[in-house]
Amino acid sequence: MLCLSLYVPVPSQNQTAFEYFESNGLPSELKSLFKLRLFLPSEEFSTYRKWRKKIVKAGDKDLDGQLDFEEFVHYLRDHEKKLRLVFKSLDKKNDGRIDSQEIMQSLRDLGVHISEQQAEKILKRIRTKICAPIMYMDKNGTMTIDWNEWRDYHLLHPADNIPEIILYWKHSTIFDVGESLTVPDEFTVEEKITGMWWRHLVAGGGAGAVSRTCTAPLDRLKVLMQVHASRSNNICIAGGFTHMIKEGGIRSLWRGNGINVIKIGPETAIKFMAYEQIKRLIGSNQETLGILERLVAGSLAGAIAQSSIYPMEVLKTRLALRTTGQYSGIAHCAKQVLRKEGMTAFYRGYVPNVIGIIPYAGIDLAVYETLKNYWLQKYATNSADPGVFVLLACGTMSSTCGQLASYPLALVRTRMQAQATLEGGPQMTMSGLFRHIVRTEGAIGLYRGLAPNFMKVIPAVSISYVVYENIKVYLGVQSR
Repeated sequence: MLCLSLYVPVPSQNQTAFEYFESNGLPSELKSLFKLRLFLPSEEFSTYRKWRKKIVKAGDKDLDGQLDFEEFVHYLRDHEKKLRLVFKSLDKKNDGRIDSQEIMQSLRDLGVHISEQQAEKILKRIRTKICAPIMYMDKNGTMTIDWNEWRDYHLLHPADNIPEIILYWKHSTIFDVGESLTVPDEFTVEEKITGMWWRHLVAGGGAGAVSRTCTAPLDRLKVLMQVHASRSNNICIAGGFTHMIKEGGIRSLWRGNGINVIKIGPETAIKFMAYEQIKRLIGSNQETLGILERLVAGSLAGAIAQSSIYPMEVLKTRLALRTTGQYSGIAHCAKQVLRKEGMTAFYRGYVPNVIGIIPYAGIDLAVYETLKNYWLQKYATNSADPGVFVLLACGTMSSTCGQLASYPLALVRTRMQAQATLEGGPQMTMSGLFRHIVRTEGAIGLYRGLAPNFMKVIPAVSISYVVYENIKVYLGVQSR
């Protein structure tokens, strides 16, 4: 048998052989010939187990808990491609080498400022664990790193979040489409230390306020169609706008927009704080969570935020549906609802609203990650920068798919929010309202108002992006 071994020379003689990568992927005639082993000192067992767990998780395609030969080769190829993208991004001069000035510039783009001495320490970084007793990133002492030095140093260290890929993709989920159900954005430790995180949140909030205001007429039309449209009262888009203008003039197209903008601030702040706390509770030590962890943490954070500001959601619906002269403002509307219907009226539709967070966030995340990974695999040859169009396309498509899946719950929520207690009149529950809509209007009744809802997605995302980028510049956030 031929044994491919990886040795770690140490003074101690107490070494034990561990089977490193199983040879299940080798052709049958070679299985008995090749075995890859790693020899480690006993004091390195715990480090080895942690490292092996990470690399198996990164490359285990068939989820059998171990890495066979084919999976190992696939992991190396995929990881090397990612490393090359990062290297090209760091190589600002395009001379095939990375120096201290280029490291300083790349970190400055991330909002992190370091001295030249600190950058040189990065170049001279030493690794003494697992793969070699001593391994310098700058092997020849030139204070620059070429592609071979970069690859050799990082190849067997799985990086779940390649920095440059995160830089271009991580903040694109902050664009507002008016639903407020997306998973919160994530920020690195450096962004939190330098204060860049709150600048991103403020920029996102400002962008959301502008985009919601610009698309408010479509949003109000959607609410009207969700509540009043039926088989006998088929409200079309043109007819809906005509009705609103005749009833209350041009200004009536923006009814309910004020509170829709006001609730962005508290909702964003509560969701962000809850998300950070939940990340700690689930025990993740990584700056960026995996997709499943993001879904769980994001859904819980969204539920907490929605619970806190839900009365504002109800007021938004009531104000959007009001007739001319019915309410003089937000405070008057709140007093009228409280006096006539009681405190419980402010939480009508809460259950379908919270349930709707899970399919929306789950599908939004899954579609976005799928599109992102597809683009990176197919088109990211020289750079991981997707460009504005790709970011907007991925965000728009993922949000559209998420809304499509959760729309029936959103419609039932809006109808329950619109219900006014009539003395002696029945109040429908969520399940009762579902059955009533399907029985009287068919399955299509669950999608009333879908057309104006989808019409506002592209302009909302586009406006949000433009405003977001401009506010970032004003706040001093480095542009990508």
